[in-house]
Amino acid sequence: MLSNAGATAMIAVKDIDRARKFYEETLGLDTRDAMDGEVLEVTSGQTVINVYRSEHAGTNKATALTFDVQDIEGEVRELKEKGVFFETYDVPGLEQRGDLYVAEGMKTAWFKDPDGNILSLFQSTES
Repeated sequence: MLSNAGATAMIAVKDIDRARKFYEETLGLDTRDAMDGEVLEVTSGQTVINVYRSEHAGTNKATALTFDVQDIEGEVRELKEKGVFFETYDVPGLEQRGDLYVAEGMKTAWFKDPDGNILSLFQSTES
């Protein structure tokens, strides 16, 4: 039924302008206003993420968005230089190595946007 439908990630925030600054300046993503400024369309690769105003921003306790990257160590270093703090979690099957969590074939790291939405970086280490 939905196999041919496109899908869009949705991230709730309390302040669109603060979100724009974070997604543009900190993460380096392109943004565009939509729906009379109530939605911020954020582009990462070929993916469009709709960032929208909501009183429920930051209430999700799970990862809301994952960025697939080629050099996770480099991305972590650059984000830390911009003031991003990386989260620590106790995740069975993953070994913590500094800000990274590693398992066979993958590396990941988690951080939050200004509203507390959990975002992550992911790198496949399989050939």
